[in-house]
Amino acid sequence: MGKIRDSVDARALRFAIGFPLMLAAGFVVCALLVRPDLPEPLAVRWTAAGAADFAPFVTVAGAGASMIVVIGWAVLLQAVPLSRPAMMRRIMMGAGLSMSLFVTTVLAAVLVGQLGLPDARGSHVDASVLALGSGAALGLGIVMGFVFKADERWSVDDDVAVRQALEREQDPDLARDRVSLWVHARSSIFVMLGIATILPAALLTIAVPWLSVLLVAAALVAAAFLVARIRVDRGGLHVFAAGFVRVMEVPAAAIDAATPRDVTAADYGGWGYRTHGNTTAMLVSSGPAVVIDRSDGRRLAVSGGSATAADNIAQTLSRVADRARRNGGTTAV
Repeated sequence: MGKIRDSVDARALRFAIGFPLMLAAGFVVCALLVRPDLPEPLAVRWTAAGAADFAPFVTVAGAGASMIVVIGWAVLLQAVPLSRPAMMRRIMMGAGLSMSLFVTTVLAAVLVGQLGLPDARGSHVDASVLALGSGAALGLGIVMGFVFKADERWSVDDDVAVRQALEREQDPDLARDRVSLWVHARSSIFVMLGIATILPAALLTIAVPWLSVLLVAAALVAAAFLVARIRVDRGGLHVFAAGFVRVMEVPAAAIDAATPRDVTAADYGGWGYRTHGNTTAMLVSSGPAVVIDRSDGRRLAVSGGSATAADNIAQTLSRVADRARRNGGTTAV
């Protein structure tokens, strides 16, 4: 039990469990108060022709309360573990509150749309209740995300930060041998990509929904490969497409030379991740880049973002490569 208490935010846990239960109880009480004015059975699904499916009041109230609790718990409990970043926990707390209130709003709109009717076949979902409740759910969720104070404890990230601080204290040059930056294509490229794919996909939704989904997915993949995260440390060069897909890994000892250059993407096969013969490139645009010659004869090209950043990457790679060679191929990362 002690380990569990040390790994969760007790206040967040109490709220995550208690709020959906109280909300579900409130829904059931209100439903019982208006039951005399509701038809039996209640409509639970509608088509263009009107109500299509029906269920008894007890089933609607019980299933509705269960949905509020289950959905609320599923999202709110994501904000409880202390191992997760504080920002993520705040977002999940706000999202959980919004989802719980939205589900309750939908259920309330279903009941209000059937008040005073002798037969549920003439019922509808009350649009006013749905609109007002949805707006309130969204607004309250945003407010919760801002006001929720995540209980912060010592975590693995803190251990890493302390270790890195000690390393910098013992080795002042360590910070100089580390570079991390994001590079991406010009914003106009993403706008053109959206116009060429997302707008046609919206039109295709009516006729061929699956093709519109495929088109949007292709656009997202293409956009992802126009963004890259570059990291240089004493271990070498690490390049991640879309920020997390590892596409290049070059050990420091395998680098012969690193040169900043102004390149044309077409000379390396175009934008994105390309491999041609002995050359591999990850270019998000033409312009400043770093060209790396490996000891095995292969060549790599990576976008540098700006001329200054490309020059910094090239200098850092040359420095860590020299260090690796002096150490006989081993590096301290």
